[in-house]
Amino acid sequence: MKALSDMPIGFPGLFGGIEINPDPIALHIGHGIYWYGIILALGLLAGLLLCMKQAKRFGLTEDNVMDVGLWAAPLCIIGSRIYYVVFYLDLYRNADGSLDWGRVIAIWDGGIAMYGTVIVGILVALVYCKIKKLKFLAMTDLCVMGLLIGQCIGRWGNFMNREAFGTDCSLPWRMQLWISQTQTIEVHPTFLYESLWNLVGLLLALFIVSRARRFDGENTCFYFLWYGLGRAWIEGLRTDSLYLFDWTFMGEPIRVSQALSIVLAAGAAVVLFYNIKIRHRDGSDLLIRQVEAAQAAAAQAAEEAAPAGEAPETAEETASSAPEDAAQPAGESAEDAASSAAEDAPAETAPESAEEPSAK
Repeated sequence: MKALSDMPIGFPGLFGGIEINPDPIALHIGHGIYWYGIILALGLLAGLLLCMKQAKRFGLTEDNVMDVGLWAAPLCIIGSRIYYVVFYLDLYRNADGSLDWGRVIAIWDGGIAMYGTVIVGILVALVYCKIKKLKFLAMTDLCVMGLLIGQCIGRWGNFMNREAFGTDCSLPWRMQLWISQTQTIEVHPTFLYESLWNLVGLLLALFIVSRARRFDGENTCFYFLWYGLGRAWIEGLRTDSLYLFDWTFMGEPIRVSQALSIVLAAGAAVVLFYNIKIRHRDGSDLLIRQVEAAQAAAAQAAEEAAPAGEAPETAEETASSAPEDAAQPAGESAEDAASSAAEDAPAETAPESAEEPSAK
C-alpha cells in the first residue's frame, strides 16, 4: 500500500487534527533533489561529527573517523541499494526474466535498506582497521553511535516521502495518509517510533554504556541488542517490509529485517553475557587504556631525558603537546604506535550486521 506524496499528512488525534503537506522534492532539478536525500546527508554529517568528537574516548583519532567516513559514505549507499534489490528482485526483471539494469541502478526512484548500510559499513571499518592496524571493535564501538544518530535523523526522510508507515491505528498519535484522491488511512507512524527508539539508544550509549565499557565491542553489542529489539517490534507493524523470498514460518512470510534483527539481538545478548558474566572483563585491555599507558610512558621518558637544570614537562604537558604521538618509538607514526598496542589486545568478536526507501 502506498500513500500519495502530493496529499496532506494529518494527525487527527492531536491538537484538534493538525495537517501539513510537505513537498517530498526540495529542489525540482533533474530527477529532483529530495528531502529524503538531504535528511540522510544531515544524518551522515551529524554521525560523523559525533564520532570525531568522541574518538579520543575510544583510543582513536579524528583522522581515523574521517578516513572511514570518506570510504563508507559512497560504499554504504551502494550496499543499501544492493540489499534492497536482492530482496525485491522481481521488481527489476524484464518480461523475459532478465534483469533490467537501468532500473536496478535507478536509486533516485527509491529503494534502499538500512541493514545493507550497516553491513557494508562494518566491512569498510574492518578493512580500514586491518590496513591501519587498529583495533576493529574499538572502531565499531565508536561508529555505532554515529549510526544511531544518523538513523534517528534519517527516518524523518520517510515522513517526507509518506512511507515506512504501519498498520491501521486508532491511537491519539495516529497518522492520516491519502491512498487515493478520496480515501484515507490512519496508521502507526512507525518512522517516528524508530526515530525515538534510536534517540533513546543514542543517549544510553553516549552517557552510560560507553562510559562504563568493560571490553572493546560492548558498545557494538549494545547497538545490535537495542536496535535489534526495537526494529523487530517496529518491523512487525509496517506494511512495506522486505520479505525473505517466498519462505514462510508457521504459515507466515518471513520479514527479512525482522528476522535479522532477532538474530542480531540474540547474538549480541550472548556475547555480552559471555564477556561480562563468564570472562569478567574489567576494561583493562580497552584500546583507550593501552593508548593512555603509552602516553604516560612517553611522558615519563621525556621527563627523565630532560637536561639538568631544565624543568621537565609534566606527563599532562607531554601528552597534550603531542596527544596522538605519545609513546611512539623513534621513526614510528603516532597512529602506528597506538595500533601496535591495540594489536596485542585479545581478539574479540561481536555480532555484525545493518534499512531503508526510501527505506526498508
